[in-house]
Amino acid sequence: MNNIHLLDEATINKIAAGEVIERPASVIKELVENSIDAGATNIRVEIIGGGTRSIKVTDNGSGMTRDDVSIAFQKHATSKITDASDIESVMTLGFRGEALSSITAVAKVEIVTKPRSDLEGTRLVVHGGEVVSIGDTGAPNGTSIMVEDLFYNTPARRKFLKTGRTELAHIIDVVTKNALGHEHISFYLSHDDRELFRSPASGNLFDTIVHIYGPEIARELLAVDFSNDLIKISGFISRPGFTRSDNDYQAFFINKRSVRSKSISDALKLGYYTMLPKGRYPVAMLSFVLDTSEVDVNVHPTKQHVRFSHELALMDAVIEAISSALAQQELLLNKEQKGTQTRLSTVIDDVQVIRETQTEFKVPLKDTQRRLTRTGRYLAQVSGESELPYDIDILGQVDDTYIIARTHNGLVLIDQHAAHERILYEQVQESGIKRSQELIAPVNLNLNSKERVLIKDYIPYLEESGFGVVEFGPNSFAVRAVPNILGRLEDPSVVNEIISDILSGGRVRDGTGISERVCNSTACRGAIKAGASLTREQMENLVFQLYRTKNPHTCPHGRPTVVTFSRADLDKLFKRI
Repeated sequence: MNNIHLLDEATINKIAAGEVIERPASVIKELVENSIDAGATNIRVEIIGGGTRSIKVTDNGSGMTRDDVSIAFQKHATSKITDASDIESVMTLGFRGEALSSITAVAKVEIVTKPRSDLEGTRLVVHGGEVVSIGDTGAPNGTSIMVEDLFYNTPARRKFLKTGRTELAHIIDVVTKNALGHEHISFYLSHDDRELFRSPASGNLFDTIVHIYGPEIARELLAVDFSNDLIKISGFISRPGFTRSDNDYQAFFINKRSVRSKSISDALKLGYYTMLPKGRYPVAMLSFVLDTSEVDVNVHPTKQHVRFSHELALMDAVIEAISSALAQQELLLNKEQKGTQTRLSTVIDDVQVIRETQTEFKVPLKDTQRRLTRTGRYLAQVSGESELPYDIDILGQVDDTYIIARTHNGLVLIDQHAAHERILYEQVQESGIKRSQELIAPVNLNLNSKERVLIKDYIPYLEESGFGVVEFGPNSFAVRAVPNILGRLEDPSVVNEIISDILSGGRVRDGTGISERVCNSTACRGAIKAGASLTREQMENLVFQLYRTKNPHTCPHGRPTVVTFSRADLDKLFKRI
């Protein structure tokens, strides 16, 4: 008996579909890219039940004739290329001819399409790769594809889908990135007949960012405009002080194609040099234009991973582009310090006007004292000691960021923010953060579409951690209580920052890791800041509190709080024998 045999066509198609269609978001990615390739200027995405019940993508693109649509769902049927040589210069988002074939293999699909030149449209129904019906129908110009009962014939794959909200978050990611990469196209997304977001065809990336992420994020961005013989880079990056705990707010486009690239992501961070704290990521929306011969897009069926012919040169260009944008920001700051008022950006949409003027900001001593007193008060409850440990002699402060001290071991530099973050973190861990304080005025949360979806699953865990979150109206949320450890809340934006950090972890895994994220974020946002001028008494108080912690050497993110230079280290630096 032979052990090796050929699989039947249906099984082959289902296996192949698994490479392209992993979840509902994969379906939307493929259909939206087809709409873009068809020249659409308006794309509507309507989903029900997180995309597993139904997905409908409608566009006003070129449409298909009856002859074309009758074979479009067959494997490797495509209008984008004719032979292998075309792959090297392909500019369309799709070209492999696998999208419709993979989707129709694992779902019930209805396609209604009409080209502008025809009087009638065509309606094609395909279930599990088999044609159910095809005929003429009335239809507007363009194409509408309805996908129902995704994975109905592959229950094992359907079983491994996540919760509806998690799948919806992935869908929002896909539509958002396509909107950012194609600002000349209007995008609309709804879930269960409820609008999630709408992006107009403004033709301007910054306008699109305002509509998708809101003015709070948009005003923190710097423009990037760089070119050399290899590449042209344009878009926006965030100022060094505005970061996220993951790279969800990063989008990269190669010749208008949304891609994932570790090389670009690494070069982005290198461009910031030492300006980014460990574990923090900048916001970035960057578009790259380069010759098609320099990039291989045929690496993976999803076409999201690419290879570059001159990867190191590309990384160098990214680093230079980011460094130049940040250097220009420094020039603007210097102008402001001389009294020159510079308006960085003005963007007008339906109701928003953003005007950003750079001013030098000094953290008030009162704010610093309040933060130190809060942690000092807790320490006094658990320890009666009130003097500095060891023989630490405070010498002063550098750049309102580092404390200089002398010990029997030599010279000591202390990062004041990292030190206070460690203090707060351990106090939060020891005392717990379930006790809440009611806010006099609730803080409205400024959430993007993905965060508004995720927060509904997070609310129970946030409340366990001391936050009181209420929903009022469609997609609107407010915080009416915060953990006691935050003390008197004078800056409401802190609450938005903490909630955003917590939501950045993605889906809820039965609460695992949420408590740790709350502790980390609360400690970070509650700690005294770099740039805060300290009195000698405040410096002594901070150092005293730090050396009473269990681990005074690193902050919760792993950054060092203290760097010590022994006499031998200093002699070596000055090349003494």
